[in-house]
Amino acid sequence: MSTRGPLPRPLLWAGAVVGAGLAVVGGLALRPPGVVAVGLAAVVAACLAAGVARESGPGRQAVVDAAWKAGVATVAVLLVLSGTAVLGGAVLTLLVAGVAAGTWTVVWLVRSSRRTSAATVAAASPPAVPLSPVSALSTEALGREWVRTTTALSGPLDARTREAIVVRRQQTLDELERRDPDGFARWLSGLPLAGSDPSGDLKHGDPAA
Repeated sequence: MSTRGPLPRPLLWAGAVVGAGLAVVGGLALRPPGVVAVGLAAVVAACLAAGVARESGPGRQAVVDAAWKAGVATVAVLLVLSGTAVLGGAVLTLLVAGVAAGTWTVVWLVRSSRRTSAATVAAASPPAVPLSPVSALSTEALGREWVRTTTALSGPLDARTREAIVVRRQQTLDELERRDPDGFARWLSGLPLAGSDPSGDLKHGDPAA
């Protein structure tokens, strides 16, 4: 749903103001046990969001962002529902909760559909710049290729792209071993980190050698 039109933006601001007012009322109406319950719910939501984000592998900053956003959103929703219950009773609270859940579901479905469409187009489109064969790369470039593909694998990828990257990494390792078996073995014996550059332990000769 676009927010650039003349109508959606005022509606969003009006909803934000109303929600903030309800949250204030709900917060003032909560007793200590209720405050503790809201805090625990926020912690649980933050932990769940962090776990999901960690499984996706987007990086530490994204995990932290997902955690605090989930915690804040949980507190806001619970305070709004508390304020609604104080002002309008159980029926109005259920109505607001239903509308909020329905709106969130529609937004999530729209965004998921857009992401799926974009992923499908990207998978169907050939790469803009074809990769050079590993045999044509210098030893330094092979090391950079290994580091680049390690970084690429740490992000969310579709199965087809991940498989292509894994194949590329295997080709890179085979070429490095072919050029300098002793240096390659020396690199492996040092128990290298996943993203370490192996070219430092190898001879830097002609790719055709």
